[in-house]
Amino acid sequence: QVQLVESGGGLVQPGGSLRLSCAASGIIARINTMGWYRQAPGKERELVAAITSGGSTDYKDSVKGRFTISRDNAKNTAYLQMNNLKPEDTAVYYCNADVVTLYLRNAEYWGQGTQVTVSS
Repeated sequence: QVQLVESGGGLVQPGGSLRLSCAASGIIARINTMGWYRQAPGKERELVAAITSGGSTDYKDSVKGRFTISRDNAKNTAYLQMNNLKPEDTAVYYCNADVVTLYLRNAEYWGQGTQVTVSS
């Protein structure tokens, strides 16, 4: 099995920063794309940022210039640095990974989610 564990969420004032981490563990041969999604109350889950194994990135328009996704392939870990946070960034943030297991099976995995609240 594969597990994704997120950390780093919390309460921050508008304009503040947080750094989320997502550590993958288990029977992992390779991780392709890793991504961060978020879901606010009453809204659908949406992609915030994604990064390929080669380091190519993609961002939701509203976070460009404020959020930075990165990864450490040796540690099977992805990060989301969030700066200049706004109240509309408040949501549960989920890590997602496209994993090839040691049995050469490809599947998508999700973390349990971490709450980010931006409020004064």
